[in-house]
Amino acid sequence: MSDAPDPNASPVPGGAGPVAHVVLYQPEIPPNTGNIGRSCVAVGAKLWIVRPAGFDYSDARVRRAGLDYWQHLDLEDAENWTELTEKLPATNIYYFSRFAERTIWDVEFDYGDCFVFGSESSGLPRSIVQPGDPQALRLPTTKVVRSLNLATTAGIVLFEQQRQLFRRYGTQPS
Repeated sequence: MSDAPDPNASPVPGGAGPVAHVVLYQPEIPPNTGNIGRSCVAVGAKLWIVRPAGFDYSDARVRRAGLDYWQHLDLEDAENWTELTEKLPATNIYYFSRFAERTIWDVEFDYGDCFVFGSESSGLPRSIVQPGDPQALRLPTTKVVRSLNLATTAGIVLFEQQRQLFRRYGTQPS
């Protein structure tokens, strides 16, 4: 009998699914998606991609950034935003925008939360999120910085969720 963790086991207590859902709306840069996929594997999150993407997911640049973890990624895609909302099981959805009024420090994240990120060049369209939406969040930064790299932002959000879950429930990915 092996002591190695089961890569398909749910990190959520009771096995109720992925710890989080990360949605990339029309991503454009393969290495960002690869790095985000690697972070998803690290915490037990599911990655969703809303097409069109600016690249083929099987692209070597995506796999290179995801390293040998890509094979463990729980990945699903959707043709468009409507199809995603029909497929997505998460009920607590947060939209990330540099125009949001609230920051990630204003929210208590929980298991199964969904984090939606826009494309690298244009973010999320206003048809999906408005700046004053209470579910719209941003990372706190100085006024000099317009935005952070998408993979960096997604990583910060995922690990802030992990920090909060550990403090609240005393559990972490295994």
